[in-house]
Amino acid sequence: MIFLFFAIMVLAVVFTIAGITIVRQSETVIIERLGRYSRTLSAGINIIIPVIDQRRSVIWRFVKEDYDGRTIIVRKETSKIDLRETVYDFSKQNVITKDNVVTEINAVLYFQIIDPVKSVYEIANLPDAIEKLTQTTLRNVIGEMNLDETLTSRDTINGKLRTVLDDASHKWGVKVNRVELQDINPPHDIRDAMEKQMRAERDKRAKILTAEAEKQSQILNSEGKKEAAINQAEGEKRSQVLRAQGEAEARICVAQGEAEAIALIANAIKNGDPVNYLVAIRYIDTLKEMVSGKDNKMVYLPYEATGILSSIGEIKDMLKQ
Repeated sequence: MIFLFFAIMVLAVVFTIAGITIVRQSETVIIERLGRYSRTLSAGINIIIPVIDQRRSVIWRFVKEDYDGRTIIVRKETSKIDLRETVYDFSKQNVITKDNVVTEINAVLYFQIIDPVKSVYEIANLPDAIEKLTQTTLRNVIGEMNLDETLTSRDTINGKLRTVLDDASHKWGVKVNRVELQDINPPHDIRDAMEKQMRAERDKRAKILTAEAEKQSQILNSEGKKEAAINQAEGEKRSQVLRAQGEAEARICVAQGEAEAIALIANAIKNGDPVNYLVAIRYIDTLKEMVSGKDNKMVYLPYEATGILSSIGEIKDMLKQ
């Protein structure tokens, strides 16, 4: 009896320990009772009925690269489902663009299981299904774009992939948060052609900038010469105007002086003609200039010299008076 009681106690303890299930934070366990879904265990200590309640284990298969770059297939059997965001790095694959260029692309997927029941019962192999779906969707998206658009539109490709994958994987209880393209590697000949094209574009831009600079320089030089010519013409114009004004004022002053001199002579001469006096003075000044030259050899008296003598005589008479 004691042995039987002891055996029963041991079986009870073992049965109790087997019924205690501890689930860690950010993990969950699917429990099936007699082969049917029973409940989903939350984090902490949970009690199940051994033999009747069993954990549902799943086999996940996915492909990854080792340190040498070789592709290996990993099979993982687990009864605990991780609810954290998972990073899935896909192996490189070849896709064909719209302009028939074979390009090697490597993508990274960020997804999270939000409904563990659907991820277990709606799909047999969740990581493998997500990988295949991502590859086919990536081929479809890249096939609608040219190579240049593929290289410059990573954000657009990421957005399209995320939208399609999120809609398709919603029934699997998965939320696709982000899809990122790591590497886009065109063939070597295409890359060489692109480098030559980029080099030609840079040379073209450099020549255009040089031509624009020369054009601006010539325009500035011509505008400077134009302004200099305008300023010079304005200066000459002002100089001529001032010179003409000066000559006019000088002539006016001379004329006023002669008028005042004639008036004084007229007032001084009471009985004589002042005109004869002025004419005689002009003749005398002219004769003085004619005989003042150093190289003059002979002097010709004017034909009307008698008129001059008579004028001098009249001046003498006027002075006597």
